[in-house]
Parts: sequence; structure tokens; C-alpha cells
Amino acid sequence: MALAVAERWFEYRTVGDGVTFIWEPHVTEFMRCNIWHVRGRDLDLLIDTGMGMCSLKRAIAALLDKPVLALATHTHFDHIGSHHEFTERLAHPAEAEILAHPTGENTVAAKYVDGDAITALPRPGYDVASYAVPPAPATRLVEEGDVVDLGDRAFEVFHLPGHSPGSIGLWEAASGVFFSGDAVYDGDLLDNCYHSDVPDYIATMERLRGLPARVIHGGHCPSFGRERMIALIDDYIAGRRAPGCPSESPEG
Repeated sequence: MALAVAERWFEYRTVGDGVTFIWEPHVTEFMRCNIWHVRGRDLDLLIDTGMGMCSLKRAIAALLDKPVLALATHTHFDHIGSHHEFTERLAHPAEAEILAHPTGENTVAAKYVDGDAITALPRPGYDVASYAVPPAPATRLVEEGDVVDLGDRAFEVFHLPGHSPGSIGLWEAASGVFFSGDAVYDGDLLDNCYHSDVPDYIATMERLRGLPARVIHGGHCPSFGRERMIALIDDYIAGRRAPGCPSESPEG
């Protein structure tokens, strides 16, 4: 059955704390990345940028009245598709090469993006088989303990390897807001990508268990509070330490 062309590719709504949630309703749920816009006094922050099948920058132009920092929590295709639209791009050094030279393999797009990835076309004549992430070299590398300063808001960078080697999160101690990327979200957590590492993931989870977060905005699925975060962490650790579960990444 031929897909119709979507009238709107992006939707967005405010969620409090100066944060706007942006999503792509016509991307299937499994691949639908949560995109977060944080309004600052001097700069605005975009945390991840989605698939890149349509212009994110044009779609959210009404939100963008300051210079924008586009931060990649990691470099899987569903999180960096529109990074090339923004001048200032932040990423962890462990995945900077992927952001600069993305392929179907190193962004895992080749494994997941097919005709079932979308439920409508982003524009007439679009062929999902042509999907590719454009290069978007990082203009700033951020590591553990670095601060992303928006003028009136400051986010500490957490290095959270496991899902991928350069996964990062952002912690704002003043508000208790934590952007976790794909390290933890309220859904099935993936640790079987080609560069995932289960022992690293367990260490990341053990670290996050002690974080006094009030609200967690993940890379997928609805946001949640600290009690739910602890439950998700405990379930993951228990499952991966159970007899017969892998202690190494399942894929090479």
C-alpha cells in the first residue's frame, strides 16, 4: 500500500522547566527519537535531532530566537539526522568520527531503516531506500565533567558508555532535570549494537542509580521520575547478571 505524504513531519509541545519536546509522529515508535529543546538566556540547546528526513530547523523556527547548540547524546541515525542543519555541534570524542563520516553501518541505519521505518512520506517521491545521514563534524567535543552553559542554565556532561561508547547525558543539578539519551528510557534498552558493551552498560546503570534526578527525559518513550528510573535500572542490571545472560556485547 502506497504511503500518503505527511502534512506535518514534526510536532512539539512544552513540558515545563523551559523544555520543549519535539517528535516525528510518522516515524515508527521503535525508531522515534525524542528531540529536546532547552531555552537559555544566551543560547538554546537541542538535544538530538531525529531522523533528518525533513528540515528540523525550518519546522521549529518559531522556537529558535538565539544561537543553537546541537548536542548528540550518541551517533545512531535516529538521533543525528538533522545535525548538519546547525552550525554548532557537540559530541563525545569516542563518536566524533561517526558524526563526521556517517555510514549505514556505523550509525546502525543499515540494520534498522527500511520500508517499515515510516508511516507516511516526508515529501512526494521520497524513497526510504535512499536514506542516509549527512556528515556533520563536531565543532566542540564534550567529555565527562564538561559544562554546557546557556547563560542562565548549566548542564554537566555525564559520559554513559554501554549503549554506545560515546553516549552522554546532561545533568542540571539546580532543577533536577536529567537528559539521559539512550542510556536509560522507559522501554526496551538496547545493548546489542555493534559497538555496545554490556559491562560498561551495567557500570553506567550503577552510577545513575544514585543520581537525585527529579525528571528524566530519555532518548525514547515518555519522561519519568526518579522512582521509575531506579526500577528500570534495577531490572536491567538483574537481567544482565542473571545466569545465561551475556557479559559481552552480543555482536562484534
